Amino acid sequence: MAFSSVFRRGSVKELISNVSVYTSAAESSGGLSLLFKRWATKKTAGSTKNGRDSNPKYLGVKKFGGEKVEPGNIIVRQRGTRFHPGNYVGMGKDHTLFCLKEGHVRFERNKLTGRKWVHVDPVAGHVLHPVYASDSTTAAEMEPL
Repeated sequence: MAFSSVFRRGSVKELISNVSVYTSAAESSGGLSLLFKRWATKKTAGSTKNGRDSNPKYLGVKKFGGEKVEPGNIIVRQRGTRFHPGNYVGMGKDHTLFCLKEGHVRFERNKLTGRKWVHVDPVAGHVLHPVYASDSTTAAEMEPL
């Protein structure tokens, strides 16, 4: 009977006890346990509270003292009124200071309050508005302060 010598009859416990997939507690007890060891198939993705950034705002002085400016040139981009508009300088709704007349930029600081002003000195000189000029005096006759 060569057939029986090739296929020998054994117990199921003998076949399963050497397999390392089952937990060691089940092996020591000798019984078949259905608790399997699990290996992670994917790493868990950790959440982060960082990783956000805002775009740069490019604030600051764009035209410095003595520089020549034309109408519409931005002189200062700022948040709040760090610099205040002076002669021939306008202010936008985001507090941007811009030139209203062709000339040169001049920065001024008040000694008492410490407030900083930005002025544009026009190339053609200061022109008095027609409302304030009377028939007897002209802008050329008035003395500068």
